[in-house]
Amino acid sequence: MSTVTWITARGLFGRRRFLLLVPLPAILVGLAVLSRALGVDPGEWGPPVLVGLGLAVVLPVIALIVGTGVLGAEIDDGTVVHILTKPLPRWQIVLPKLAVAFGVSAVTVALPLYVAAVLAHSVRLGLALVLASAVGALAYSALFVALSLVTRRPVLLGLVYVLIWEGLLGNFVSGTKVLSIQQYVITLADRIAPTPLLTTEVSVPVSVVMTILVVVGFTALAVDRLRSFSVAGETS
Repeated sequence: MSTVTWITARGLFGRRRFLLLVPLPAILVGLAVLSRALGVDPGEWGPPVLVGLGLAVVLPVIALIVGTGVLGAEIDDGTVVHILTKPLPRWQIVLPKLAVAFGVSAVTVALPLYVAAVLAHSVRLGLALVLASAVGALAYSALFVALSLVTRRPVLLGLVYVLIWEGLLGNFVSGTKVLSIQQYVITLADRIAPTPLLTTEVSVPVSVVMTILVVVGFTALAVDRLRSFSVAGETS
């Protein structure tokens, strides 16, 4: 498993895709610093920056870029064949790749969210967002890794989920919030550090249970799909 983890990390950091992880966190921190420097009331800029940009865009998009890249890129260029021909249980391939996707996504998002939250409110909120976004990064990563094995257009479907389901429908159809990873993250963060800057729509028990189901369910799906993956690169 350590070998798969090393190969995955090396491949991820060696691709141009990794450069896509820089702009969004930089914009998040830049807006927070600028708003604080201009003396804007945190009640005005906090929610749109922390939630509207940080949790609704930066977190899922970073997880999408990384999650679809740890395995999807190998499928696209055919190098996945070298891994599949090794006598490894498929879960020993999926779990290390999920771990890399989770780790890179969580670390990339944690620092800018922490800085923005401290500038907007407090260190406690910063730590809460770090912990909650890490949970969200794990859930998003499991979803997007599975998508890279289910479809040849994982980025497109991932964007549909993030922008249409969580973004558009989540603002107008209340029932969709129960199936929104973004809402689980907001709820968990508000539970750790209650603040008027965060508006929760889903209860804590629902958020915890649904997060576990998402992580376990999509990880199991990824393992199952990889088992049916042929050397030719087609899924059955």
